[in-house]
Order: sequence, then structure tokens, then C-alpha cells
Amino acid sequence: MTFVAPLILIGLVLVPLAIWAYVRHDVVRRRSSEAFATAPLMPAVAPRRAGAARHIGPVLYLLAFTLLLIAIARPKAEATVKVNQASVMLVTDRSGSMNAQDVSGGRMAAAKKAGNTFLSMVPDDVRVGLIAFSHQVQLLQSPTVDRDAVKVQLDRLKPGGSTAAGDALARAMAVLRPEDAKGKPAPAAIILLSDGESVRGQDPIPIAQDAKKAGVKIYTVALGTDQGVLRTEKPDGTVREQRVPPDKSTLAQIASVSGGEFFDAPDAAALDRVYETLGKQVAERKEMREVTGMFAGGSLILLVLGAGASMALLGRLP
Repeated sequence: MTFVAPLILIGLVLVPLAIWAYVRHDVVRRRSSEAFATAPLMPAVAPRRAGAARHIGPVLYLLAFTLLLIAIARPKAEATVKVNQASVMLVTDRSGSMNAQDVSGGRMAAAKKAGNTFLSMVPDDVRVGLIAFSHQVQLLQSPTVDRDAVKVQLDRLKPGGSTAAGDALARAMAVLRPEDAKGKPAPAAIILLSDGESVRGQDPIPIAQDAKKAGVKIYTVALGTDQGVLRTEKPDGTVREQRVPPDKSTLAQIASVSGGEFFDAPDAAALDRVYETLGKQVAERKEMREVTGMFAGGSLILLVLGAGASMALLGRLP
């Protein structure tokens, strides 16, 4: 929590002083009563007070004063708010390594299923686009609210080729932040799913840096296990085995540099959970909002309760 006028909080030093003054006054008043009359006469000249309960009113007043000071300092707290008219670009790897079967049903099938999960979870007013990449990059669907159009293109994906993640991110940025755009850009994010090392095209890290400057977070998802193996049959009938572990370190760096988040999805269930989470998350943003009213309202409530308690227990305000 932060404060617009933090110097006001210096006034909180009055709280312990007020406690000290109240305790001292209570002790002095009690001693004065005892000195005024003998014990047998005390009930007549100084009726028994409400015991410890007599302190309830002053304590509530003190708490009300504390909350009022905090309210005057204008506190701000982080809040999650919905983003309207946001655009999200799904950037999905379709390189040959997506044929690996270390994920139930195969990596490609898991990616398609998770993509559909994302589309079902993301708010209706969020526009979603689709880019598929191997050594070539294809814009399959510009950002749209038509979920069926995206699903059709997603279901058509077939693996083949090597990996050019940097080129894919550059294409996504060109769609989300075109150079000829006018006015304030709409909120945007990129979800990059990859299962291998980027071996072609541009370095993705500088593009992630540009994305941060443009206010576009990149959420990266590493699909597959470190033990993933791609098996391909040669013309002579023999089978070639090639290890295809996901490049988690680079994907984590891309997310970190852009201000996004990295997810590790070693299996189909984990990938589904990631995309479900992202479906709810990408249309939200964190921002600091003033919560003065909450503290001012709390102060007023405590003040009323303190007055009520004093009247009920003492028959008067303290």
C-alpha cells in the first residue's frame, strides 16, 4: 500500500500519546473518587462504573481517529481491473519437434486442445488472433472476437520444419502495434508456445525488449519434457531419434524481459491448466487505486459504534 500524502501519517504519533493521556486521566479520576469518600460511602457518592467495559467507547474512538488519519493520507492499493477491447495473439510453434509423443496424444494435439481451452475461457470482448511458425511464419487469423474462426485455423495446424520464434514474435508485434497506427493503442498481449530452441531468424530477446516498451506482455509456455524424443523414419527404413527438449531458459528470459510470465507445461494436463489461467488473466491488469473511501467509511462506523457503546454503558458520551 502507498499513500498520496504520506506526511499525514506523522499524526499517528498522537495515538500512543492519547492512550497515555486516557490511562493517566482514568487513574487520577479513580484516585480522586477514593479520596472523596470512604469505602462504605462509595456506592452512594460515586456509583460503580461499567468496569472494563467503560473503555470500549474510547477504544473505538481511538481506532476511528487512526483510520481517519490514514484516509486523509489517501492510501492506494493494487487492484485487478478488467481490460476492455484487448487483443491477444496466440503464437504457436508448429515445427517438426511438435510431432514428439512425450505429451499424451502428442505435442501438437495437446497444443490444439489447450488453444481451444483458452478460447473458451477468455472474455467475449477480447480479440484473439493466431500465428503459427516453424522456419516460416504464418498469420492465420488477425485478432477477432469470432472464436470459431480462430478454432478452424488452430485445428488445421500440422507440424514440420525448424523453429524461428523471433520472427514469429516480430510478426505478432507488427499486427498488434502497426507502425501507421494512430491514437492510443489498445491493450495487447502475446502468448508464445514453443517446444524447442529457436534456430532460425531473429533473436527473440530484442523483440521482447521492444514489446515491453510498447506495453505488450509476452506470456511464454514451454511444452514438453527434457526427455522428449522425435522419431523419424529414414528412406532406408531405419528410425532416427533426436532429443527435442524445450528451451525453457530462453522462454523464461523472453517473458521476464517483456514483463510477462513463463509457464512450464510438461504434459497435456499442465498445458490445459496454463491456458485456462491465461484465458482469465490476459484481459486483466494490475493498477494502483485510491482506497480513501474504505478507510473513511470504517472511521465513521467506528465513531458511531463508540458513541453507541458509551451511551449504552455509561449513559453519556465519554
